[in-house]
Amino acid sequence: MHIILFCILIFAIAAIMTMTGRGGGNFYVLALALAGIGMHEAATTGQFILVVSSLTATLFFAKKRVTDWKLILIIGTMTVISAFLGGFFSDVFQGKALKIIFAVFITIASFLMLKPVKEKRETGKWHQVNLHSGAHVYRLNLFVIIPIVLITGFISGMVGISGGSFLVPLMVLVIGVPMHIAVGTSTALVMFTALAGFLGHLSTGHFDATLAIPLALSGAVGAFVGTRLTIGINPKKLKIIFATTSFIAAIIMVVKVFY
Repeated sequence: MHIILFCILIFAIAAIMTMTGRGGGNFYVLALALAGIGMHEAATTGQFILVVSSLTATLFFAKKRVTDWKLILIIGTMTVISAFLGGFFSDVFQGKALKIIFAVFITIASFLMLKPVKEKRETGKWHQVNLHSGAHVYRLNLFVIIPIVLITGFISGMVGISGGSFLVPLMVLVIGVPMHIAVGTSTALVMFTALAGFLGHLSTGHFDATLAIPLALSGAVGAFVGTRLTIGINPKKLKIIFATTSFIAAIIMVVKVFY
């Protein structure tokens, strides 16, 4: 594929994926692989694009104050630990079955995202953590949050996908985080995990700077456009975009299992 057309494709993926807080690592790798690039180089290049694009989006979202750093610290710590354990024990479980299960989970979560979220009013319980982000207040029920994050993080690490697919539904449906803040927060989390993944891939030597840098710059521009659209779009429409892209991601994951 011609490099200019490739850059346009990466730009489009970055713009759409940034609007959902997912990152889009799977889509980058898929596009690179379909263009005939080897999987090792595709994975390394895809991670690099994801690092640059998510960093661009994170800086913009932080400036607009739609990133909750306290939530990042709480959820991010559990996600990193559980994802590491999932990768460590990946050989113990059947990968195909887990990918199908996770695809089903993502599909269900995407449809639940379309439902209105009721505000949670319970207070004063020791297992709840109250967080404030501007005028928004949301509560983390540790009895619910901890097992969900650990299980989904474990499976994500095992099958090697971005956590953005489950982080946004978790924040919106379980915690009650507004959609825009969930997208901004998830983007920052994806950035940190993508950086760790890229450094791991970089050590293998499968990195072509002449290919990766132009594509990453295109991803950065796409991410910037995506963040501008995210801030201005109606939360209901943002949920529809998330549900649609989640469903597509689930289909791609199932197809990759059998082909």
